[in-house]
Amino acid sequence: MNLLVVPDPAAPTRGRLRCAGRAYACVLGRGGVRGDKREGDGATPRGTFPLRRLYYRADRLAVPATGLPCAAIAPHDGWCDAPGDANYNRPVVLPYAASAEHLWREDGVYDLIVVIGYNDAPAVPGRGSAIFMHVIAPDAAPTAGCVALARDDLLDILRGLDARATITIGA
Repeated sequence: MNLLVVPDPAAPTRGRLRCAGRAYACVLGRGGVRGDKREGDGATPRGTFPLRRLYYRADRLAVPATGLPCAAIAPHDGWCDAPGDANYNRPVVLPYAASAEHLWREDGVYDLIVVIGYNDAPAVPGRGSAIFMHVIAPDAAPTAGCVALARDDLLDILRGLDARATITIGA
């Protein structure tokens, strides 16, 4: 299955994710959608990417119905966002010597994390890291480059995904 994200031309941090004949409201990066994504620019990368796996908070929800590989996250899980580090754009165990994003968050945003296969085969330093589909922030603020959806919408989308799933952003 291919997911299609279409940004709103009038509001570049908002869009619609189309999947299996349905459309879901989504929030995009504060830098809009860009083909020349860079670390820290807040942009959501333009292109077609595989969906790698699902991480979820097992203390907050049961294993979601999905065909994606999935794993529960724990308080020590992180994602390296330091361009000069050997583990750039990869999961790491916290505390970590280089800069890393904490996946265990109290705000619910990372209760569901679908890893978008952007800049990971191989990771190019500085091209961007930690690009996910995740739960929308409580204030619906733009993301740092991810695609965010309402929790129930993301759970609905997950049901149709498997290891062959892709996402096209900015078609």
